[in-house]
Amino acid sequence: MKFALVFATAFGLIGGGTLAIGAAHHATIVEARLDDAAAIRPKRLIIGIDISKSNPLVDDSAFAAKVAARVSNIVAQLGMASEVHVRTFGSYDASSNNFYYDALISVRNRPEVVAAEIRKLIAGTPLLVKSGKWRSQSNTNILAFLDNISQSIGCGGMPTTVVLASDGIEDSEYVRLQRSGARLPAPQGRPFRGCAEMEILGLGQGTDSPLETTRLRSEWSRWAAAAGFARFVGLNDW
Repeated sequence: MKFALVFATAFGLIGGGTLAIGAAHHATIVEARLDDAAAIRPKRLIIGIDISKSNPLVDDSAFAAKVAARVSNIVAQLGMASEVHVRTFGSYDASSNNFYYDALISVRNRPEVVAAEIRKLIAGTPLLVKSGKWRSQSNTNILAFLDNISQSIGCGGMPTTVVLASDGIEDSEYVRLQRSGARLPAPQGRPFRGCAEMEILGLGQGTDSPLETTRLRSEWSRWAAAAGFARFVGLNDW
């Protein structure tokens, strides 16, 4: 009985030591992950959701889910102190696009948590439109939206990427880009000087024309370079 008690006590001490070592090891892993995340240079991500009627994102759930997955993956890779800004756009009327979401990546607001929220939001766009919480709009003011964010958020302080969930078809008093031969007007100055990248997801979606997608990519690539972006990516599919 005494031997059994001694054995049980020893086992308890060993077990306790194992648990303590395990807890310490777990804490080390968590701290290492936090250190890795903190080591990533802070970035700014601006996400524009096009809710104009021409954009398939507003009524195609499968496409919305695809865009949501790609954007949320970008968010999940952000480091500590990074900024995420989400806005909707379409009509120039500000009251039609009063939604905004701003987040600062931190230990209490982890990138994977923010990524999950962004994924749910973008994937839910068709439902938000169908339910009337978001109102799909007749015009597509991409240039005006970009002008607004260059003034309100800008590129200063950290590397900045602008991602637009849009078909890229500007339809405003600036230009009716769906018309053959239409050209985007040159930007005034270089409003996005220093910005890292502009990305359009869904470029030419709904046109069923690879030639139209190529034309749109050429137009936005030219505009983005003139506006000051270091890089442009225009994807119809991925």
